[in-house]
Amino acid sequence: MKRSQKGYTKRHAESGLAVPLPPLETWPNQFPGYEITVEIPEYTAICPKTQLPDFGTITIQYMPHKACVELKSLKLYIHAYRNVGIFYENAVNRILRDFVNACRPEWAVVTGTFTARGGLSSTIRAQYPQTRRGS
Repeated sequence: MKRSQKGYTKRHAESGLAVPLPPLETWPNQFPGYEITVEIPEYTAICPKTQLPDFGTITIQYMPHKACVELKSLKLYIHAYRNVGIFYENAVNRILRDFVNACRPEWAVVTGTFTARGGLSSTIRAQYPQTRRGS
């Protein structure tokens, strides 16, 4: 039996995926084989269905290859989500996609830990390259 989606549309599902955002800039990496973790505790966006604000922390972990992300550009990029209607899952996956396209890291993991709303909190994790769970 197919469950009702209670008014969620394809427009809701795709919201925010193609919105222009500030570019992520990089600088040349000088050393191989180390990890970087960046924590951004002031993430906010808009729920595309309810239009209510969402808040959370975005954590990006990566091993640079030839480039590292420039932190001011990352800050401007993340803060641009403030007025974007996008679901948590889409935001985390878009951040990963845009980050990988800019930096071309050896690997990267983006985790979004979102504050409780309606008694529920969510943690979304996306990784590059994609691997099966338990791998």
